[in-house]
Amino acid sequence: MQLEICHFPPGTSKWNKIEHRLFCFITKNWRGRPLSSYEVIVNLIASTTTTSGLLVKAELNTGQYETGIQVTDEELAGVKLTPAKFDGEWNYFIHPAV
Repeated sequence: MQLEICHFPPGTSKWNKIEHRLFCFITKNWRGRPLSSYEVIVNLIASTTTTSGLLVKAELNTGQYETGIQVTDEELAGVKLTPAKFDGEWNYFIHPAV
């Protein structure tokens, strides 16, 4: 199985129509209530809908992740990357190690 990675080039997310469409409805749904916990925030986002059918799914990732991990040059060189056909500088595939 391969993993496809797609990035927006720098500065483009401010023109992302989906993102703007989403956040304006989250803001309306929020109505200035205190964001007192992660649960409150995730539930606020997940309960956002629109009359045109926009449905939002959100869940809190409670996993514990080690910080400060250093990737060596040798490890990074071992990652199998293939550029995507469209905008391969920003979009690529990561293939599993054999």
